[in-house]
Amino acid sequence: MQSATGTAMQSHPRFYYLSNFKQALSWLQQRYADLLDESESRFIQQFSLIDTQSQALLVRMIMRKGRHFRLDKLNYEEISCSRSAAQPLLDAGWIEHDAALSLDELFKLLRKDEILVHLGEKTALTCSMSKTQLFERLADEQPEPRAFASWCPNSAEQILSLTIDPLCQRLRLMFFGNLRQDWSEFVLAELGIFRYEQVELGADSRAFRCSADVDCYLDLHECREQFESGQAIEPILQRIGSLPCDTAFLAARRNKLLFAMGQQLEREAQLESALAFYADCRYVGARLRQIRVLERLGRHQQAYELASQALQAPENDAEAQAVVRALTRLARQLGLPLPAKAKPANPARIDLVLPRPEAQSVEFAVAQHLDQPDGPVHYVENSLICSLFGLLCWQAIFAPVPGAFFHPFQSGPVDLLSSEFYSQRQSLFVRSLELLESEAYKDVIRQNYAEKFGIQSPFVFWAALDQHLLEQALECLPAAHLRAWFERLLVDIKANRAGMPDLIQFWPEHRRYRMIEVKGPGDRLQDNQRRWLAFCAEHNMPVDVCYVQWADA
Repeated sequence: MQSATGTAMQSHPRFYYLSNFKQALSWLQQRYADLLDESESRFIQQFSLIDTQSQALLVRMIMRKGRHFRLDKLNYEEISCSRSAAQPLLDAGWIEHDAALSLDELFKLLRKDEILVHLGEKTALTCSMSKTQLFERLADEQPEPRAFASWCPNSAEQILSLTIDPLCQRLRLMFFGNLRQDWSEFVLAELGIFRYEQVELGADSRAFRCSADVDCYLDLHECREQFESGQAIEPILQRIGSLPCDTAFLAARRNKLLFAMGQQLEREAQLESALAFYADCRYVGARLRQIRVLERLGRHQQAYELASQALQAPENDAEAQAVVRALTRLARQLGLPLPAKAKPANPARIDLVLPRPEAQSVEFAVAQHLDQPDGPVHYVENSLICSLFGLLCWQAIFAPVPGAFFHPFQSGPVDLLSSEFYSQRQSLFVRSLELLESEAYKDVIRQNYAEKFGIQSPFVFWAALDQHLLEQALECLPAAHLRAWFERLLVDIKANRAGMPDLIQFWPEHRRYRMIEVKGPGDRLQDNQRRWLAFCAEHNMPVDVCYVQWADA
C-alpha cells in the first residue's frame, strides 16, 4: 500500500494527496464492497469521473479542519482556478455555497477587522475589543444561524461548505478502524516521519464485519461526544443500551464509555446511579469501583461479599492489591477478623541531600549524582525493559493474526490490550522467550534493533534506546531476569508496562546492575510501583528506592 502511494507521489508530486485518497478508495472497494451503502458506492464511482482539478479541490477541503471555507483561501498552486474546480462539486451536491453559519462558525472564517467592518455598525463593537470579546458581545443577542450573505451583505466573498462530512467520516472509519487517524497518515508515512511495520494483509483484513458494526461504532462515538459535552446521561444510557455491540471490539468501547459515565456520576455523588453503571460494565476496574461505592453508601456487608469474591479471582494484580485494603477496612467496620496481609517488600533505601537543580528533574539530578565512570546511570523508567521485550518478540507482536491488522498505518495490533492478545500468539511468544535459554536472544534483539530501527511499535522507545545503552543492557541484565519481566508484561500489558523503576545503573566490567526508584521531597510510592518492587524482591532483582531532600529546604 505504501509503496503504491509512494510511486503515485513521485509520478504526480503536485497531487500526492489526491493519489493517496484514490488509493484509500480503491482499498475500501477491495475490502468493504459489501459494506458500502448506495450513497458511498455512488460517491466513489462519481468521484472517479470528475476532472482532476475538481477531485483535488474536494480532497483539499476534506483534509482541512471544519466544513466551511472561504473561496479566496482555497488557493493551491496545482489547482489553476478553485472557482471553476468547485462547480462540478456543487453540481454533485458534495459542497454548497449558501449553508447556514452559526456565529461561532462565522468567527472562524473572519478576521477581527472584517468582523468590525461587517458587523460593527449595527452593534456596539469597538476596535479596543479582542476577538473573544467581540464574540461574547454578539453571542449575548443569541443570533440564529444564517447564510454568509445574510451575515455580511456587503461582502463579495463566497463560502463553500462540505455536505459530505458524515460520508467521509464513515469511509475514514472503515479504512482505519478508528476516528483517531486521518488521511494525513499517508503523507507522514511517505515523508518518513512515521514508519510502520509492513504486515501481510489479506483481502479479509478489515475492522468491521458488517455495516451494522460501522453504525454501532459511530453511534458510540456520538454518545461519547454527547457525554463529554455535558449532556444528560440518562438519554445517552438509553441509546447505548439499544446498540448491538456484539463484537469484542465494540463491546470494549461500550464498556469503556459506561465506566467513564459511572466515574462521572460518582464524582457528582450520584452513587446509586454510578453503582448501576458499574454493575452493567465489564470494563477493567468496574468491580473495584462497585466495592468503593458500596462502602460510601454504607452497605458494608454487600461490599465485603463482593470484595471477598474478587479476591478469589482478581482480574489483575491491581485489583488484588486494592481488594485486600478494602477487606481490611470492611472487616473493621463489620467486626470481622482482619484478612492476612502479605509482608511488604522492603527494598534497600538510599537517602540523598542534593542541591536543588534549576531545570532538571529530580530523576536526572540523582542520575548525575550516582553516575560513575565504571558504573554509568541511565534514566530509563519503563522504556528499557519494554523496548527489550518489543525487540525480542517483534515477530510475535506483529504476526498477521486475523483481525489484528487491517491497514498499513498501525503501530501495533488492535487486540494489544485485550485478554486474547497472548493466547492468539502463545506459540510465537513461547518460541521468542525460549531464546533466552541461550545467547541467541542477544542476536535476535541486535538484529531487530538494526533492521526495525525507527518503525512504530507499542513497546520500543527508539528515542530512549541508543546502541550504547542496548549493549550495556545485554551484557549486564541476566536472561532469567529478562524472562521474568517479559512474562509479567504478557500477563497484563496495560498495567505492567508502567511503574518500573526510574533509573538503572550498570557495572559492565562485573556484568551486574541495579535499578533505582527515585522519590523527591513529599513524593510517595504509587501502587503500580509497589507491585513492581514486590515482584523484583520476589525474583531477587537488585532495586533501591532513593529518597531525595533539597539542600536549601
